Amino acid sequence: MEVRRLRLLRELADRGTVTAVAKALDYTPSAVSQQLKALQSEAGVPLTEPAGRSLRLTDAGWALVARSDEVLAALERMDAELNSFRSAPRGTVRLAAFPSGALLVLPGLLSRLAEQPQLRVEFRDVDMQPSEVPALLADFDVLVAHRDDHAPPFDAARAEITPLYREPLDVALPPGHRLARKDRVELTELAAEPWIGVDVGFPVDDVLRSLAVRTGTRPRVVQRINDFRITEALVAAGHGVALLPRFAVDDPGLVLRPLAGVRAGRNVEAVTRRGATDRPAIRAVLEALRAECHERTT
Repeated sequence: MEVRRLRLLRELADRGTVTAVAKALDYTPSAVSQQLKALQSEAGVPLTEPAGRSLRLTDAGWALVARSDEVLAALERMDAELNSFRSAPRGTVRLAAFPSGALLVLPGLLSRLAEQPQLRVEFRDVDMQPSEVPALLADFDVLVAHRDDHAPPFDAARAEITPLYREPLDVALPPGHRLARKDRVELTELAAEPWIGVDVGFPVDDVLRSLAVRTGTRPRVVQRINDFRITEALVAAGHGVALLPRFAVDDPGLVLRPLAGVRAGRNVEAVTRRGATDRPAIRAVLEALRAECHERTT
C-alpha cells in the first residue's frame, strides 16, 4: 500500500469529509476519492461507504487507520533519525592511515572527537603505496595517504583530496657521524654510506631513487625496513644512514640534517570518495584531522 494513500485515509478519519480533506491538502475532491478507491483496491476489502454526498469509514477502514497511525509514526521516527545523521555528526567512520602518520596524529585526533560521543572512528593502520589508494576507498571512508613530492597527484576525478601537511625528509645520522656538524648534507657526500631504505614503491624509496637520478649518485641500500622505529634504532647503532620523515622521528639521539640543493619530502593528504563529505560524520573527522595536523606540524 502506498503511504500517501494511507495518509489520505487517516485525514478522512480526522476531518470527516472528502471535501475537508481536499481543502486541507490542496487536492480536488475527485482526486481524493480516486486515491481512496485505489487504496481500497490494494486492501481487497471495502474501506469506505457512501454517507450522503460524502464517504465514511467502514470497520475495516477504521482498523486500517489504527495500523496506519503505527506505520506513519514509525516513518516519522525514521525520518527524524535520518535528519539527525544529515545535520549532526554521528555513526561510524572507517579511517585508515599509514603507520608513521597515524603515530603523529591519531591520539590527538581521537581526543578531539571524544567530545562527540555519537561519532565513532574505526581505525586501521595500512602501510599503503600510492597506487593502492583507489582500491582502498572501497573499504574505508577516509584514507590518510602519502606520496613523494614528485609523484603525480591522486586521481581527483574519482576522489576528493584534502591536503593535510607536507613533511620534509631529512637524512638521519648516528651521533658522532662525520657529517653531523654540517647544517645541510649533499647527497654525494653520502655516496659511500650504507643506506637503510623502505620497500620499493613507498614514497620514501621514491624520493631516494629520484634523488639518485637527479644527482647521478646511486645509494647503496643494505636493508629495507618499513618500520621507522627499527630504522631509527639501526641508524643510532651505526648500521647505516636513512631518509626519515621529519615529524615521525622519535629518537632524540639521532642527528637530522636536510639535503642540500634538492627538495625532498612527502605530501600527506586525506582521500575520500566523491560526495562522502556531505555526510556530517566524515566532515567532522576531516575537520578534526586538519586541525590536529596543523597543530602537530607547525
